[in-house]
Amino acid sequence: MIRDERSSLRALAFCLLCSLSLLHVPAAVALQEVRVGGYHFPPYLDKPESPYPQGLVPELLRALNAAQQQYRFVLVPTSATRRYRDLESGRFDLMFFESSRWGWQGTSYLALGLDIDDAEVYVAAAEPGRGQDYFEDFHDKRMALYNGYHYGFASFDADPDYLARTFNALLTYSHDSNLRMLLARRVDIAVVTRSYLELFLDRHPEMLPELLVSDRLDQLYHHQVLLRPKGPLSPAEVAELLNRLQTSGELAKLLGRYRLTLGNKVSVQ
Repeated sequence: MIRDERSSLRALAFCLLCSLSLLHVPAAVALQEVRVGGYHFPPYLDKPESPYPQGLVPELLRALNAAQQQYRFVLVPTSATRRYRDLESGRFDLMFFESSRWGWQGTSYLALGLDIDDAEVYVAAAEPGRGQDYFEDFHDKRMALYNGYHYGFASFDADPDYLARTFNALLTYSHDSNLRMLLARRVDIAVVTRSYLELFLDRHPEMLPELLVSDRLDQLYHHQVLLRPKGPLSPAEVAELLNRLQTSGELAKLLGRYRLTLGNKVSVQ
């Protein structure tokens, strides 16, 4: 009889221990996955489909994951042309460092403004006597552009046939290739993201005297986060998470590595 009671007590104690241990499981299970779309857009994102994507976006996702225990941000590769339907279909929930001017007409989204600016600049090969007036007229120039990107000089029309026909454009998938074609005199002007160009020249300072960079901007980026309307996070919740990184100093440090700065706190639009 005593032996049976001891066995029952041991079984009860074991059940209690199992129940207590299960109390810790929901914290791990409850992490809400947030899928972040990204396409090749250096220096923001480099080769998103690779096992180890590089750039600002992957670093930002790691910082967001380390700063809280409620959400797990994961990168979902997309493309510049496919990203609209991927957001609407729910393949991903949000996209950082986007602009509603870049072809999002007709797509349902919510917007969060980021006080983070960047720009597109025109770049030509440096030649004796060539100055800023070289960038005043593009109709007699051969343009090197990034396929799928939207440019101010073309009224943000990214159609490849239109760009090739109207601006004698050669479209590639690499800023590096466009700059090297420029130096080889295969094209006359390349349009490059300013932050990317600064990082490129940090890596290749010998090329600085060979390039003429425009004072005129093709466009000024006013970056946004674009979100799926019925996604797991609202604009206000993303703003709170980013402001938490800003308060800790982590966001400014991260942006500085990519030649970007943050002004005031992010704001819901």
